[in-house]
Amino acid sequence: MYKILAINPGSTTTKIALYENEQEILVKTLDHPAEEMEKFEKVVDQFQMRKDVVLLFLKDNGFDVNKLDAVVGRGGMLPPVKSGAYRVDDLMVDRLKNRPVVEHASNLGALIAHEIASSVGKEAYIYDSVKVDELIPEARISGMPALPRTSTSHVLNSRAMAIKTAKNMGKNYTEMNFVVAHMGGGVSLSVYEKGRLSDIISDDEGPFSPERSGRVNLRPFMDMCFSGKYDKKTVGKMISGNGGLKGYLGTTDAREVEKMIHEGNDEANLVYRAMAYQIAKGIGELSTVLKGNVDAIILTGGIAYSKMMTDMIKERVEFIAPVEIMAGENEMESLALGTLRVLRNEEQAKEYTE
Repeated sequence: MYKILAINPGSTTTKIALYENEQEILVKTLDHPAEEMEKFEKVVDQFQMRKDVVLLFLKDNGFDVNKLDAVVGRGGMLPPVKSGAYRVDDLMVDRLKNRPVVEHASNLGALIAHEIASSVGKEAYIYDSVKVDELIPEARISGMPALPRTSTSHVLNSRAMAIKTAKNMGKNYTEMNFVVAHMGGGVSLSVYEKGRLSDIISDDEGPFSPERSGRVNLRPFMDMCFSGKYDKKTVGKMISGNGGLKGYLGTTDAREVEKMIHEGNDEANLVYRAMAYQIAKGIGELSTVLKGNVDAIILTGGIAYSKMMTDMIKERVEFIAPVEIMAGENEMESLALGTLRVLRNEEQAKEYTE
């Protein structure tokens, strides 16, 4: 019976989950008040505080860390890596601590995991980092040489749902082709082609979402940026934070939007249908990467709980392939089960190099 601790740091929370094999036995979102976070100049400065909070919670719940078989942290903002597991080693720690690609809370996942695992003589891992980049060469060409396409997507949950769908179908993930739409605060879409994340539509180049604008027309956007009416911070919030449903309807909560629709709000109805329409277009777009050879389309993320949304998408795309609804973020499960496959020698953990 393998015991695995999963750690997923967010901007103001640290989510932890304890698993025995496939069974979740303890889960908690540890909140970090804003006034506490303001004390830290950089993200890495939060390391000791967050680690101590995790260890205190485990102690208060009667769990002895010496019983752990492995610790896994959310993969941070590394240079491009492959999918799957990586051992957290000194080089990765140095990169995330002293030379991060981007200052981001997820960078702390590997650092905390490494510290806890090392204290009990076990291995620490990351799994499916947000910087997984396996794009095929054609997918890297953007049309603007100065801005080549790179890969940033909700790969942790999306790939886990592809693996689970293949298992449910009695097949091997590496033998199948999937298009996955992760629908949360942002929407990203991805293609898993015989196990490879061969192309994506990131949350700033595709469908709009509850809080993000997605793809917009470049010429009027350029004119807006240089109009003198907006500073960079304001434009950034228009893209991420105040875009999408928030921009049109004043809320990021899909349940509130559906309530508006049921109360007869025609604008809410149009905007919500437009979001489904754009997600369906993105699925169709990525289906061409696979030349139509799609085994299943997977709808996941928090908004996949909405039958109204998934039904609107399904009616546009189910001619391509069967549609599987796998609602929820599933991040902690994805981290733990990925690590479990490593411990069972079903997958091999990679060594981080630069």
